[in-house]
Amino acid sequence: MVPTITAFEKSPDRGKGLARDMRVRWALEEVGQAYRTRLLSFEAMKEPAHRFLNPFGQIPTYEEGDLVLFESGAIVLHIAERHTSLLPALLPADENARSRAIAWMFAALNTLEPPIFEHALARILEHGETWYEARRTILEERIHKRLKELAEHLGSADWLDGDFSAGDLLMVTVLQRLKGTGLLDIHAPLLAYIDRGEARPAYQRAFKAQWAVFEAASGQR
Repeated sequence: MVPTITAFEKSPDRGKGLARDMRVRWALEEVGQAYRTRLLSFEAMKEPAHRFLNPFGQIPTYEEGDLVLFESGAIVLHIAERHTSLLPALLPADENARSRAIAWMFAALNTLEPPIFEHALARILEHGETWYEARRTILEERIHKRLKELAEHLGSADWLDGDFSAGDLLMVTVLQRLKGTGLLDIHAPLLAYIDRGEARPAYQRAFKAQWAVFEAASGQR
């Protein structure tokens, strides 16, 4: 059965691959699963039909038969678990390695992403406030602490724990939000880590698909 995912009709990331449907597209491309995309306006995302799929009125969602999922991390985990027979797979066959890969998925979304996303929102929404610089400094200190810890763990390895996994997929998409901010400049191993993720053919296919949506929307203006 071909799943359907939802994505922005006009993405606020302007084609940079930061919208969270990118994570799901990438996972689907890694496992070779075809999918359909239903594009939504910001207004449609708040309508009852979409809130039935995601109570918070966000994207992405994932529909496969009777199964409906929301939250990008949960969707990526589902995709990874459904395709464990593949080699290479998004989750290792070894039980302990599999658990560690899932732990890295949680680390990406629970430990790294919150201060990074807050920093991105602050730059957009709070830049003119009198207290912005103080808040920015606090957020950047938190981010640098986590980046340093992550870089130390990664060391000279290509991926977080053995082969590329769903943990790496999510971690790369989280770190990408810092590109262009200068915050990654002193964490060279992480810049190379992101480059490795973006060089994967599955990532390139996913990015191309998301970029095509942005280009189409831009051409309608």
